[in-house]
Amino acid sequence: MSVTFRVQIYFFLICLSALKGQSRYLEDNDITQDGMFSILNSEIKRGLSERLLYRRPLRCIDMLTMEGQFTFTADHPQLHCAVFFIGEPQEIISIEYSSVNIDCNGGDFIKAFDGWIMKGETFPSSLDHPLPIYERYIDYCETGRLRQAVRSSQNVAMLFFRIHTPGSGFTVTIKKISNPFPCNVISQTPEGSFTMIIPHQHRNCSFSIIYPVEIKISELTLGHFNDLQVKKPVTGCGRAGDFVELLGGSGVDPSKMFPVADLCYSFNGPAEMKIGCDNTVVRMVSSGRFVNRVVFEYRLLERPELEKQKGNSVEDFCYSTD
Repeated sequence: MSVTFRVQIYFFLICLSALKGQSRYLEDNDITQDGMFSILNSEIKRGLSERLLYRRPLRCIDMLTMEGQFTFTADHPQLHCAVFFIGEPQEIISIEYSSVNIDCNGGDFIKAFDGWIMKGETFPSSLDHPLPIYERYIDYCETGRLRQAVRSSQNVAMLFFRIHTPGSGFTVTIKKISNPFPCNVISQTPEGSFTMIIPHQHRNCSFSIIYPVEIKISELTLGHFNDLQVKKPVTGCGRAGDFVELLGGSGVDPSKMFPVADLCYSFNGPAEMKIGCDNTVVRMVSSGRFVNRVVFEYRLLERPELEKQKGNSVEDFCYSTD
């Protein structure tokens, strides 16, 4: 079966599920990582001139990777809709509303969420985001004209919406804004490189790769171990206050993932590890007292490598033949 045909079937099944209202809550929608990132590689990701404002209709279940203006018009009641937005690691997402025509009093809504929700899990996790979960929702029906634009804290955001009346809808303009110190990131691709820097900030940052990958760390600088007066190793990275951990799992919430390795000493690599999970995360915990930095690259594990790794206990936890 061709990749294009599989993507078309997958997208059809998602839309059919949404139309039938099989999901009781929007947060529990049945979108999977593989399916969503297949959409990333489909026709939606066409290259366009930066000087032109791209316009197209918005689908009930959609993924947007580019800037532009997108309009949704209901041709029948659409009760379980979700749109995922993703940018490059060094970008944040701006969502600006215009031409909104929905019945808030009749049960319609449009809610922006600062991050992603998939199968009840959130990215960034509540441990890695500066706001509690309930403050990460921005309800258009509650804020109205007082808040025509919403900005994300990282390179991903999403909209939930419900519209009952045919002909009702809205338009959003999506813009990408430069972020000089990206923190929480979901990678668009299974291969690449990244430098994570936390400059004297008390925060946690996660870089999520929704693929089984090999991680190669070429540099790790943790300020608290640059002092030569340190006489004995710290027992467990948790006591250090500044460290990097590698995580693996099947969901998107790093706080619910399996700890693969803790790194709490500065070094110049390379240090390599293969993690055969649906999702791999490099997470840095920073006390705010130092400038912490980790440089790494990653690549997709091929099927023979996954088969070979199956005997390892860590890989047994992650490995799946589905």
